[in-house]
Amino acid sequence: MTDTFRFKADDEPGRLAALHRYGILDSAPEKEFNDIVALVKSIFSIQYAAVSLIDVDRQWIKAAAGIEPQQCAREDSFCTYTIRSSRPLSVESTSTDPRFMHNPFVTGEAHIRSYLGAPLMTPDGYNIGALCVFGTEPRLFTDGDKEILMNFAKVVVSQIELRLAANRDSLTGAMTRRNFENQMDDIFSANLPASLILLDIDHFKSINDTFGHPAGDLALKEVVACLTKCIRRGDCIGRLGGEEFGILLPQATGDTAMIMADRLRTTVMEEPLAALDHRPITISLGVAERESGEVAEDWIKRADLALYQAKQTGRNKAVQMLGLVAAM
Repeated sequence: MTDTFRFKADDEPGRLAALHRYGILDSAPEKEFNDIVALVKSIFSIQYAAVSLIDVDRQWIKAAAGIEPQQCAREDSFCTYTIRSSRPLSVESTSTDPRFMHNPFVTGEAHIRSYLGAPLMTPDGYNIGALCVFGTEPRLFTDGDKEILMNFAKVVVSQIELRLAANRDSLTGAMTRRNFENQMDDIFSANLPASLILLDIDHFKSINDTFGHPAGDLALKEVVACLTKCIRRGDCIGRLGGEEFGILLPQATGDTAMIMADRLRTTVMEEPLAALDHRPITISLGVAERESGEVAEDWIKRADLALYQAKQTGRNKAVQMLGLVAAM
């Protein structure tokens, strides 16, 4: 199947979901991407090269050569045009192209006069951004140039996929514990409000003992699938242990997190598995809203204590642990 047939041109919500799934926006510089743009810049003998990602209303640069990585409004981005097609976008003279002649990067001190961009197409057909080269002189890009850049764009996507795999649990697709903890660190670094849900599958050992480990693995994957359907964009799911998971909810109060926890519990319970003879799976959940001045260890401890209380008082329920004093 060719890229043309795989390309999903008119599904912006799906495209944004694909972009956010990778968790790469606003990430720190990474050598692998920096090396790619440096090589591309050298091959094309041009002033600038970049890996750009197109978000809802902005273009964010993951890596750049010749300029410092930055972001700009999506409406000012050349790459927002590139992602509309499965083929490269070539602009030989920006000052005479009606799409770009009034663009601030053309009329301003950046003085961009030529551009070639290749879309970053995910395996499921979404263009999440572009690999691009651009310069301050008009330039004719050949078909060979376009193919070279397309091949490098595939390398960029492969690197993004490898980056995702390294941060994901191979069985369930949830974040690894390390990646999940990094997300928590970001919450603390930015001093953002958030809530944490810890949960595990009730009587999981008996599932393995009764139905076997393959069925247990299926149960883990099914639970993560149910959780993924319920959470908001920007929420994070991590596998913290065998059958224990964490959900990080930025900007969520404890009350909001409790509503989410009960939705998760109900959704999981209402989807019995054929591998378990159509018996339902239940989960227990502990909820803790981040307190001002609280360290990460205490936040986790409160959520863990709430989870313990849920399990001790009957399972298949959500319990919220309030306040620093309650965690002692």
